[in-house]
Amino acid sequence: MSVRASAEDALQTQRTLELLSSLSYRSGDLTSYLEQIVNAVSELINVDWSVVTLLCQDNSDRVLASNRDLGGYDRIYALHGTVTENVVRSGTVLVVDDIKSSPECGQMPEGYRAYLGLPLRLPSGEVIGTICSFHAEARRFSEAERRIAGLFAERAAVAIDNFQLYQKQREFNSRLEQEVASRTADLQAAQDRLLESERLRAIGEFAATIVHEIRSPLSAMSLLVDYLSAQPSPDATRKRIALASNELERLRKLLDEILVYARPQKLERQSVDLSDLIPETLETVLAMAVAQERTVRYAGVRGTAQVFADRDKLKQVLINLLVNAAEAIAPGEGIDMQVFPGEDDKSRCVEIRNGGEPIPPRFLARLTEPFLTTKRLGSGLGLAIVKRIVDSHGGTLQISSAPGQGTRVRVCLPLPEGEVAST
Repeated sequence: MSVRASAEDALQTQRTLELLSSLSYRSGDLTSYLEQIVNAVSELINVDWSVVTLLCQDNSDRVLASNRDLGGYDRIYALHGTVTENVVRSGTVLVVDDIKSSPECGQMPEGYRAYLGLPLRLPSGEVIGTICSFHAEARRFSEAERRIAGLFAERAAVAIDNFQLYQKQREFNSRLEQEVASRTADLQAAQDRLLESERLRAIGEFAATIVHEIRSPLSAMSLLVDYLSAQPSPDATRKRIALASNELERLRKLLDEILVYARPQKLERQSVDLSDLIPETLETVLAMAVAQERTVRYAGVRGTAQVFADRDKLKQVLINLLVNAAEAIAPGEGIDMQVFPGEDDKSRCVEIRNGGEPIPPRFLARLTEPFLTTKRLGSGLGLAIVKRIVDSHGGTLQISSAPGQGTRVRVCLPLPEGEVAST
């Protein structure tokens, strides 16, 4: 070897070491790091174009870095019949001095004749991509140039492997965080249900005691009022007796509602056909005094509309909602009622809408709280009972109210197992 050749080799070795030591992956930008690699390879072995590719499915690859502007790295390239496929399949270095004299090596991009391709191999032996260099003119690649390209191929393989491991770790961490958040929410919900159950149990015990203590003197007063009602008395006295009788009846109903709200919801669930239950419920409600001179517009449903529910308790829900709607409108006005599938195709919804004055926003979000009412003589337990019954069924209760639109109450309940909602 001549002195000049030795000097050139020494300079090339020094430049190779400088470029290798200058590679920086601290930013975590894989594309930038790989672009440093292809620029260094093109400079050191004096070729026109170098790329790093990543294997994809279906015998294709994607360019991760290039020292030529490709207008982005989103395109997928087919490997079939190309020199790069030869490298991938064999897992070894491929050197083509002149493609015109070696067409059996595969196709090359138009305008290029010489090729040096190396596999990007993981420690496990898996080939995950290639580093390829193309030159417009035919040329020979020395053993030293192959070693230089091999050094940078090792760096590229390690960088890609680390990046993929990092991405997998991030995805795992993200899924783990989501799972932890979901489990935490489930635990919180379970704890809330437990606390609510304990609270309601305590309320139930307290309410049962209070109701029992009140009912004893209430019964005595009722007997006295009934006795006085049967006695001859002036009209003014009879009016006072009638008023006392009405108030005693209202108090009895309030005590009954308190017990209904406080008791645990024991359900006897079955498949309930709304096309039968709703007409039956409407007949009950329309016979009440509160519904006189009010109309209910209900078109019915085609076929059957099944939900999985306790029939008696669902009827109580509908009665409460229809009575509320009737109390909110004036004589001559009407109520609209409809049934439709839930958005998830796993539930069916009943919506009741009335006109009248909208519910003030400050009350709207708290309507289902016990003893909160906007009515002068209301107990504030009607919607609270509705909410408890719907919740115990695993359903949803939505209430909206706005000027010009009236008030809408929507109850959605699950379907019997295996049924799909359709109306």
